[in-house]
Amino acid sequence: MIYSMFRETDINRLMKAVCSLILVFLISVPARAQPEATCLVQNKAFNPGEKITYKVVYNWNSLWLNAGEVTFSVSDAVFGSDKVYHVMGEGSTYKSYDWFYKVRDTYESYINQQTMRPVKFIRNVYEGGYTIYNNVTFKHDEGKAISTSGTFNIPDCTQDVLSAVYYARNIDFNNHRVNDTIPLNLFLDDSLFHVYIRYLGKEQLKTSNGTFNCIKFKPLLINGTIFRGGEKMTVWVTDDENKIPVLVESPIVVGFIRAELHKYSGIRNPMRSKVG
Repeated sequence: MIYSMFRETDINRLMKAVCSLILVFLISVPARAQPEATCLVQNKAFNPGEKITYKVVYNWNSLWLNAGEVTFSVSDAVFGSDKVYHVMGEGSTYKSYDWFYKVRDTYESYINQQTMRPVKFIRNVYEGGYTIYNNVTFKHDEGKAISTSGTFNIPDCTQDVLSAVYYARNIDFNNHRVNDTIPLNLFLDDSLFHVYIRYLGKEQLKTSNGTFNCIKFKPLLINGTIFRGGEKMTVWVTDDENKIPVLVESPIVVGFIRAELHKYSGIRNPMRSKVG
């Protein structure tokens, strides 16, 4: 059986990488001096009703394995007196892998529709019997993030790990040159990170779901138990107003992993980038 070819540590890394793909569009780097982050975006990329699903595959010694799926969805909601987008990111392994290492991860963000800043973030993670629950309320006017374990100071324009994905989809890359870095402030696991993505230009990409004109960039990764450090990961998003991620590829400590757009519905704008 294929399973017998893997050590338990290989399976663990694989499944952790599956759920980590919820975070791949903006990966945190250690705090350092960066250009000041800005909040000034207007949402033109998505709307309530959007749902996007990715298939995650893993390569180990030239063997490709279907490992799991990641789904992102958007709905309307109200938080206090504010109209918000309720965004969910859900990652899971396929049931055929559950007896090895079951992953059921849910990330939720409530994003103010006017400011595009998060007001609430929930992380609910189950990974092979290991659980994490974190609930964060953002009080931007006070410069505070109140989490399950305490209160923390945050600068203006701070995003959570999921709201940052939707914020980034509204960046106008036409205002940037190749190799420009675009900064963001990110609050995750009760820590503040200054993050950035490096814009690499435009490229046509052929996938199993069609051919797309894409915007290409790389997030800077820290060296850890799953991803190798440096600018190893590559992300392609549609070169249209939707800016939907089409493909994510990255080497990991053992093997190589990729997440490819599988299906989408309820998108806000015509998929003008799809050319074949």
